[in-house]
Amino acid sequence: MNYLPQVVGARHISGFIVSTRFDDGTEKHTDVSQWFKGPVFESLKDPKLFKKFFIEGGTLAWPNGVDIAPEALYAARDSKKRRNKRMEGTRKSRRSS
Repeated sequence: MNYLPQVVGARHISGFIVSTRFDDGTEKHTDVSQWFKGPVFESLKDPKLFKKFFIEGGTLAWPNGVDIAPEALYAARDSKKRRNKRMEGTRKSRRSS
């Protein structure tokens, strides 16, 4: 049987990045804008509506009926890791100056 992740916590970080926590303890920052393709996601480009997400059925959902499959959120790249790597590079270059 394959693992089907469930979102158990979520909070807005900045822009379209949401910190999601899953039932296995995994936590990641996900840039949700990667799914903003097609008319159903058009309204989520409004930051006020975007920030109204909630957890329903183990995933992120919005009042307009849009949701993102929990397995897609779980498999998505962690933007927190990318941001930390960029910051490390900045620190290293400053030290070597």
